[in-house]
Amino acid sequence: MFRQASRLLARTTAVTRSRAFSSEVPTTPEVDSSFVESWKKVIPNIDPPRTPSSFMTPRPQTPTSIPTKLTINFVLPYASELSTKEVDMVIIPATTGQMGVLPGHVPTIAELKPGVLSVHEGNDTKKYFLSSGFAFIHANSVADVIAVEAVPIDQIDPSLVQKGLAEFTQKLSSATTDLEKAEAQIGVDVHSALNSALTG
Repeated sequence: MFRQASRLLARTTAVTRSRAFSSEVPTTPEVDSSFVESWKKVIPNIDPPRTPSSFMTPRPQTPTSIPTKLTINFVLPYASELSTKEVDMVIIPATTGQMGVLPGHVPTIAELKPGVLSVHEGNDTKKYFLSSGFAFIHANSVADVIAVEAVPIDQIDPSLVQKGLAEFTQKLSSATTDLEKAEAQIGVDVHSALNSALTG
């Protein structure tokens, strides 16, 4: 039945239509009526599939001039650290390296690694240690930082970091299974990053 529908679909869409390129997705996407009719003939009891464009909403307008401030939303699974806060710059610990984000930054998605998130507002800088997560930088100078865990740098005890690093290093050297090695390596990586954040 589906094979027959796909053949029919191939025939009805053989003639391609030219479509003008647009920076925005239309709010009411086009419906290919010939496809819907063909689908209903072959499979009348099942609704025709929806295309990805039917789920899309228009992109936010890109400002014509670069704003003077960057709006940041910084959230954790259990709390919102910063909500629509206007700042001058943020520096995020991306897996590709430290990434500075200013107003007007190109839209980007970045995976975060254990490291320091710096939020710069005038002469004030607030630093958080992040375990992991993602950052979404939008064209309208809004940055969404979603972290699994975060803590302000000034609340970290250096002696506990050293102790944890020693423990995980010992666990890594004595690990026998792949799971034990992976868990110990994650502990070493996080504590090494914590140590670098405190000393650097």
